[in-house]
Amino acid sequence: MTSTSLELFWISGSPFAWRVMLTLEAKKIPYTPRLLQASQGEHKKPDFLALNPRGKVPTLREGDFVLYESIAIMQYLEGRYPARPMFGRTAHETAAIWRAVSEFSSYLQPPLVRVFGPLLAGKAQEKATDVHAALPEVHAELEKLEASLAQGSWLAGTDITAADTTAYPFLKLLVRAGGKGEASQFDLGLPLSDRYPRLAAWMEHVERLPGYERTYPPHWRQ
Repeated sequence: MTSTSLELFWISGSPFAWRVMLTLEAKKIPYTPRLLQASQGEHKKPDFLALNPRGKVPTLREGDFVLYESIAIMQYLEGRYPARPMFGRTAHETAAIWRAVSEFSSYLQPPLVRVFGPLLAGKAQEKATDVHAALPEVHAELEKLEASLAQGSWLAGTDITAADTTAYPFLKLLVRAGGKGEASQFDLGLPLSDRYPRLAAWMEHVERLPGYERTYPPHWRQ
């Protein structure tokens, strides 16, 4: 993409950075990606900690302005670049999108991380009890998402919104975790097309977003 004053610091595979990148692509905002190598601890080095003292991604820089925390960045982009709204055009739309974002963040994201985190980190055996404990919560929430998609192709409206970009990376990480050898001992509900066909179709809609390939974790291609 063309160089601009808008820079996004990210790590390959971070769902938090990924949701911001999807938002940038959906809104067609030019930006300069700054890929950090987690294996080399680049997110913990002094120059990055000067931008984000928590040493996490994503971190956005635009001129002298620096912002971190993914949802805050998404909201900033909405106000700064209002074309193609991701948080609604009316009070009703905005409320529905924020409800979907809040429900996902409160009820599905935490148990999802408890499931795919150990699998992707190669720690599924030592954390198997907790993975099994988290799965009923995951499926209860996935069933709610599946039901909500009976009303349309997107989680909160007739087009892609912040609700979709917030949730998608975490579902994609679950799918990726399902490809690990240790995953067979857990009921992950995969492939999604068998148990949650609307969710599977929704993910395909997201993946047809122009610019999606630029957001795809590069280390997954190796």
